Amino acid sequence: MTFDDWLENVPAGITGDPVWEMTVYRQALFLADLAWFDGCKLTKNKLMLSLADQLYRAVGGISASICEGYSRSSSKDQARFYEYALGSARESRDWYYKGRHILGEQVVSHRIDLLVHIIRQLLTMVPQYRGKKIQEEMEKYQTISIEQLLDNVPLAVD
Repeated sequence: MTFDDWLENVPAGITGDPVWEMTVYRQALFLADLAWFDGCKLTKNKLMLSLADQLYRAVGGISASICEGYSRSSSKDQARFYEYALGSARESRDWYYKGRHILGEQVVSHRIDLLVHIIRQLLTMVPQYRGKKIQEEMEKYQTISIEQLLDNVPLAVD
């Protein structure tokens, strides 16, 4: 499944909402759908049930926090929820790393690259809304182009 294939199947109730115009939201929602497949693969191993739950919750929290932030009226409130999304993206990256033995290196590498891209966008957004510089260096988050990421999507399904 590529990003374009996925886009064709997103219902109008989602795409018609103004938050859909945010690139980072679309990418986070795409990742949430991919995480469903990844979580299903993880649950085949009973030792991984908790990890699958944590992964799916963390990934789902990214787009949910972006939506929540988008709906806030003050820039300070928006920044707070975009920071929550940033935290969820980092947490997701951690859970993907821990699931690498089951999901496989190719899948995990793809998901982490997509998460790094999302993190970079959020690191740019937060200071704009907060009015303060974020304390991290953007250079630490290098990734491949988003087009390559969205077109070469490995699925964790056997």
